[in-house]
Amino acid sequence: MSSISKFRLKNMESQAQLSHAAVLLYAVICGSAVATVYFSQPLLDSIAMEFDIHSTIIGTVITVTQICYAFGLFFLVPLGDLLDPRRLATGMLVFIAIALSIVALASNTLFLFLGMGMVGFQAVVAQVLVAFAADRAPQHNRGRTIGVVTSGIVIGILLARTFSGTLEDIAGWRSVYIVTAVIMVCMAYLFRTVTPAVRRPPRQNTYVGMLRSMKDLFIQIPLLRIRGLLAFFIFSDFSILWSSMVLPMSSPPLSFSHSVIGLFGLAGAAGALAARSAGRLADRGLGQRTTGIALFLLLFSWLPIGLLQHSMWLFIIGVIMLDFAVQAVHVTNQSMILSVRPEAGSRLTAGYMIFYSLGSAAGAAASTWIYSWAGWFGVCILGALVGMIAVIFWACTLTMSCHAPNAKEIKLKAAK
Repeated sequence: MSSISKFRLKNMESQAQLSHAAVLLYAVICGSAVATVYFSQPLLDSIAMEFDIHSTIIGTVITVTQICYAFGLFFLVPLGDLLDPRRLATGMLVFIAIALSIVALASNTLFLFLGMGMVGFQAVVAQVLVAFAADRAPQHNRGRTIGVVTSGIVIGILLARTFSGTLEDIAGWRSVYIVTAVIMVCMAYLFRTVTPAVRRPPRQNTYVGMLRSMKDLFIQIPLLRIRGLLAFFIFSDFSILWSSMVLPMSSPPLSFSHSVIGLFGLAGAAGALAARSAGRLADRGLGQRTTGIALFLLLFSWLPIGLLQHSMWLFIIGVIMLDFAVQAVHVTNQSMILSVRPEAGSRLTAGYMIFYSLGSAAGAAASTWIYSWAGWFGVCILGALVGMIAVIFWACTLTMSCHAPNAKEIKLKAAK
């Protein structure tokens, strides 16, 4: 056995003791970090009015944040395989606090967009923590750990609008970023307190080499490509719903306020929480079965969602179904991918989450355009079509995905 392999096995064993409290803390930190990317959505009207930005281009605030998030996935997340994740994540949380302060104190559009871009760039700390938590968890419990942490991310996305909309009504839009900056500093302190330093095995690779190796991972690991495309489909569907539902809800005959619309995030959070068990099923080798059931659930969820203007209760059931399905597939995806090459967890997470970003962006753009052309019925048809494509793609690649190595094969390979 090589010295690096011995170091890696010893290091993985020493990190296997990950307490339930620590996992929950990582989930809260991940949710809080990712939520900063979505705070601005219900605040756009107030921001446009204060900075005199025309309503036709105020959406670029979200675009800049998402683009910088994608850059962060590629340039920052791979550092988790090279540096001590404890120091890396702590530093990123502090920088998020600084970026949020810049947004809160912005006096012109230059500082506003600069701060928003910095927020998106550093918010990928959530993905650093997902890979870190997976690396520290025992192999037999890795899926469950990923399920808990990623549930925090999805819940953070869903409740971000509720949090920012409510706080804006109380104290103005700037208060959202001031309060969150303080929260991020507290999270950095708590994370650094409960997380021990990590010694990385000796590496000959450089940062540039790490970035280049991401291309090799896509070539060498078919499972990464397959699960990445599934992420593209499920998050396209996720974005199709959550990016467009505000349009019929804020219009007659419903005419809901932004605060009321934000409360629907609670229904989505319930679905995401219920899907945490998907990680445990993946640990038991049932990832493919979980994926298939969840994708069919995703497809059929658009039937009650389409009844928005006829039955609010059925719509809520559809929202819960959709978010449950998306989170179940997402957790299963990451559990299966991170089991293939545990030592490259950060790079695998970065590569996988790029599909998430592309899917989210595509779903948002397509849904708003379809709504202007065919209304809510057209949006639901689009969502069902994407769900159907996901089911067909999963069925066609089922044999290839089944070749993913299990935990025993990984341990034997690492011991050689």
